[in-house]
Amino acid sequence: MFAKILNWIKELLQKMIGQASVKEALKVDVAISAEMASALQVWSAMYENKADWLNQDVQSLNLPAAIAGEIARAVTIEMQAEFSGSARATFLASQFAPVLRKMREQVERGCAKGGLMMKPYVSGTALAVDFVQADQFYPVSFDANGNITACVFADQRTVGEYFYTRLEYHAMTGEGCIIRNQAFRSSTRDTLGQPVPLSYVVEWAELLPEALIMGVERPLFAYFRYPLANNVDATSPLGVSCYSRAVNLIRDADVQWSNLLWEFESGKRAVYVDTLAFGKDAQGQAKLPNKRLYRALDAGGQKDDFFQAWSPEFREASIKSGLNAILQRIEFNCGLAYGTLSDPEAVEKTATEIAVSRQRTYATITDTQKTLQAALEQLIWAMDVWATLGKLAPRGTYQVVYSFDDSVVVDKDAQFQQDLRLVGAGIMSKIEFRMRNFGEDEVTAKKKLAQVSAEQPETTFFEGATA
Repeated sequence: MFAKILNWIKELLQKMIGQASVKEALKVDVAISAEMASALQVWSAMYENKADWLNQDVQSLNLPAAIAGEIARAVTIEMQAEFSGSARATFLASQFAPVLRKMREQVERGCAKGGLMMKPYVSGTALAVDFVQADQFYPVSFDANGNITACVFADQRTVGEYFYTRLEYHAMTGEGCIIRNQAFRSSTRDTLGQPVPLSYVVEWAELLPEALIMGVERPLFAYFRYPLANNVDATSPLGVSCYSRAVNLIRDADVQWSNLLWEFESGKRAVYVDTLAFGKDAQGQAKLPNKRLYRALDAGGQKDDFFQAWSPEFREASIKSGLNAILQRIEFNCGLAYGTLSDPEAVEKTATEIAVSRQRTYATITDTQKTLQAALEQLIWAMDVWATLGKLAPRGTYQVVYSFDDSVVVDKDAQFQQDLRLVGAGIMSKIEFRMRNFGEDEVTAKKKLAQVSAEQPETTFFEGATA
């Protein structure tokens, strides 16, 4: 029912669209359950620092954004994509470069909300990519492998006194990919209104109401899905948030953090002095020399109560300890190493414990990099299709090699020492060592080794390699 999709759009897109019937508009239904829609609302609100438990008494640590941001940083740091093959490859590289520059920010949102849709299109003589957050698209169908095969995207513009909403529907047919666009106009943001021509909005004027892309076997969009099993709705093709298994723990952390703030606020040192010790202002109130330190006390001039100091004992240590325990639990549930959010000084330091803890982060980052790479491969394929349709560049082949910084995944110090031992044992050459550990090409590595040999005895360079 279109009422479903529009209700969810209304809720998840800040009441952007009102109620209507899918049969009257796009003749499609959506494959998203009420449970997933509700969970997505929770994750989105948490990421935007608007969780329902936050109020005057409970302040936020902003953990959801911190978790998503840290994972995105580790996944995309020094991420590169090298194109080769033809003039088409050169063109795709130039069009993909702006996408790559935005990747960390967009991956962060995808991690927070469970997924991210990337939809390329022709813009003049170039290609552009729309990044569509998880609460701005609605899957219609998916195949046996869980890949989304049909989807609805929503877009809204304000022109004058009217709100214009465009629903864009993508689906696969036996002939290729069909794309339908339908525009609506309303005097209020939260209602769909009446159908209108696409030309009513300048940006939509060149869009066709319906187009069939022949010979295409895959959708012309790419979906990055955060690599966690969906334990909200096992039948859903959508991903779940990187902190979906720590929602209650994050709430507990915010509460404990607020307890700590209150401990400092309520435990401030104060001096209570009888009002007789102070003059009075025009309103008859005691004129305190320092309102932060002094408090007026009406003791009736009694000698014993004339002056009282208040300096309570802080429970800071116990509250911090409790908070740190919660943070470590959040790290575990989010697949992060201890010390990522919690106090690193409180983490056990044995080699085995460090290795096991870091392995969680290794697995989280590598899994996310794999799913991101798969989504980017689909995105570039779709960009290639649009480049052909728009006659933007000569046809040709392309190959893409992706590289990620492995410093998060690989213990560089351990690797360095291991490689030294391999060189000492005669298993690895010094040239290979330099190429692997210093990022040099073969020519540079040979040149540097020659310089080292000329400056000092060769044996000293790898002194201790066999130790």
